[in-house]
Amino acid sequence: MNQAINDPSSASEAPRSPSPLPEITKVPTLWTFVGLIGGLGLGLAMAMRAPGALAPLLAVAEPMGDMWLRALRATIIPLVVSLLFMGVVQTVAAARAGAMARRALGWFYLILAGGSAMAAFVVPTLLLLIPSPPGAAAALRSSMSAATTQNAGPLPGAGDFVASFVPANVFASAANDAILPLLLFTAAFAVAAARLGLRQRDSLLTFFEGVGGATLVVVGWILWTAPVGVFALSFAVAAHTGAAAIGALAHYVLIVTLTGTVMFLSAYPIAVLFGRQSLGAFARAVIPAQALALSTQSSLASLPAMLGACRQLGVRDRAAEFTLPLAVALFRGTGPAMNFAVAIYLAHWLGIPVDTWHMVAGFAVASVMSFGAVSLPGAISLVTSCGPIALAMGVPVGPLALLVAVEVLPDLMRTLGNVTLDVAVTTVVDAMPGLDDEQVASD
Repeated sequence: MNQAINDPSSASEAPRSPSPLPEITKVPTLWTFVGLIGGLGLGLAMAMRAPGALAPLLAVAEPMGDMWLRALRATIIPLVVSLLFMGVVQTVAAARAGAMARRALGWFYLILAGGSAMAAFVVPTLLLLIPSPPGAAAALRSSMSAATTQNAGPLPGAGDFVASFVPANVFASAANDAILPLLLFTAAFAVAAARLGLRQRDSLLTFFEGVGGATLVVVGWILWTAPVGVFALSFAVAAHTGAAAIGALAHYVLIVTLTGTVMFLSAYPIAVLFGRQSLGAFARAVIPAQALALSTQSSLASLPAMLGACRQLGVRDRAAEFTLPLAVALFRGTGPAMNFAVAIYLAHWLGIPVDTWHMVAGFAVASVMSFGAVSLPGAISLVTSCGPIALAMGVPVGPLALLVAVEVLPDLMRTLGNVTLDVAVTTVVDAMPGLDDEQVASD
């Protein structure tokens, strides 16, 4: 894989691929979900049976929950900047492998940006067709503390908005959560770094690897305490809102999963129209990979089954063995759409109007952050991918802390859609003309 994404014509000057991310503390998904259910159940029971005893418990639970989500939010900026830099470096390296790599990368980004655009239209439509339980959003808004719902601020008018793409002071942008200009600068900086000499490029890559790796370790520590943090937050929410919290979380899971389902289903027409596959043959071939994806929740673990699906579909080995590993490394087909859906839902949840410029900002960040997508547990990806989008839209990220507990359910659709789209885009690359004449770096 590393050989495949280096430029064979200038191997001595090719930037090395980013080093593997460090092992992080395993997120206790089951216990986090138990903490959510326990907090909601206890808060609801006490609100109904012993409301007079809530005050002293809330005096402890609310500061504890706020402290936990503040710690989580503190990691967003350094982590997303580091991951984006490494992702752009890896993408530039991949693009040097030849025409096949550039075709694959072009299709990756077309699908990712298309997914973001789709979410901008589909999610508001779903919210109209499937409204949240009556009073749930209002009750949840009233239950959140000021720190949790602190708005990142309204976006400026059209002229100021466009001008803000170029930050006057990138450090001030980071300090003020001006995420869109910060990420655009980071992407441009990473592309510029690729034009430096090998020694300077590797020095910068090593620096961002270190920052990203260390921050991920800190995120792992914070999420290791997720059962306690989520318990405190959910207890406070249920104590204030009663059963409304349960209905709102279920509604959130439904809307985000339906958005991911649209991306999952899009893989079939992509394979048929552009990959020249029959619908039935494609559907049958990907079933083993889909089953493995649902059982492991890992695109990487599903790679052998995806290769088997491509062979069954008649995809040439050269295309499959090059494109699929590249897709697993760089392509998260459902990511921008579902991450954008989370941010839009948070805005709906908190009653924040999402105007055209907020949508443009969200679309831009969702599309840019697709270069920084890495294979991480769903709970961590929720913070690293959805947090920047929400900040760009002027939406508080505090409520993400509660959603960490239920991410295991939408994450099933994320993996299912990613695996299916990986196979679909591989059939498209194989069907494009000129493959027989191309010498791939991995040959």
